[in-house]
Amino acid sequence: MAPRDLSPWLPHGQALLDYLDGVAQAAVTVHGEAGDADVIPAAVFFRDGEEFSALDAAALELCRGRVLDVGAGAGCHALALQARGLEVCAIDILPQAVEVMRRRGVADARCTDLAGLEAPSFETVLLMMNGIGMAGHVAAIPEFLQSVRRLTRTDGQLVLDSFDPCTEEEIAAGEAVPGGYPGELRFRLEYDGRMGPWYSWLFVDFETLAGQAARAGWEAETVWQEEDGHYLARLWPGKR
Repeated sequence: MAPRDLSPWLPHGQALLDYLDGVAQAAVTVHGEAGDADVIPAAVFFRDGEEFSALDAAALELCRGRVLDVGAGAGCHALALQARGLEVCAIDILPQAVEVMRRRGVADARCTDLAGLEAPSFETVLLMMNGIGMAGHVAAIPEFLQSVRRLTRTDGQLVLDSFDPCTEEEIAAGEAVPGGYPGELRFRLEYDGRMGPWYSWLFVDFETLAGQAARAGWEAETVWQEEDGHYLARLWPGKR
């Protein structure tokens, strides 16, 4: 996969860094093409064990062996796993996020994408807060999963969460391409008067995810399902 463009995410990275430096009200505004907007406090990315949702807790319970936390942000999941004694490599493409993680005590925080890692190295790949969204489009899921598979040991697993776009109200700010999959959306981020460019982001229901995963040689199961369409899934590679 090609390296990701940093520019859409720079407002997010700056908000994380500012919050760590004491700007308690730091928040990112997420603009959708439909004209709606959601405000996300940076504090959400700094939550600890007591503030984790039941879905977060279930995801952490699934983690085993050496863990790769992809798009780790401020490192909330990486820190929780470290506290449990697991070896965690936390990666993010944003230098600000990596600085935040290192200052917060993440032992192995790296500014890289999946292509920058050696393989196969991990028993668990963790992709939380709808990290599968970085695939951008349903048709790109198999390629994305192939890049993950390169880093996953033969007995490894991928743990991720996403939303069914037909039931999740929180993604209503986005606007799907007419005739396309309803979870293929475009957004842009704003922070402190600075607006990033548009980027594509995917919300995918489990049945569609499982079908695309099968094309890439993965099997899938749901581990946690919520009424609002939010779910937790575990994927594992079939025979190579």
